[in-house]
Amino acid sequence: MPPDDAPDFAPAPEGSVVIESVTRGGKPCRIVDTTGLVPRDLLASLLEQLITERRFGLSALSEAGSGVINLGEPQFAHVQLDEALYRLILLPDEARLEPF
Repeated sequence: MPPDDAPDFAPAPEGSVVIESVTRGGKPCRIVDTTGLVPRDLLASLLEQLITERRFGLSALSEAGSGVINLGEPQFAHVQLDEALYRLILLPDEARLEPF
């Protein structure tokens, strides 16, 4: 899991909900709801979907037009759960939901 003191990544705030699991390759992974508002069963379902889609692990990304490839860079997306919209941050071994 990424340490809470990882550069440029704030620690999970007090009251966050964390669900841990294991990837298909046997590596630990987790989902963190920093809002503490998403039901645990919905979080567990989203985590399982991310594992099934093999979204955890190192990925190679380059900025548009850049010749540099950075391994393990966070990926950002938005996801709607029930009626609320969240920012989804994907790290190699963690998915983090933040308010949008």
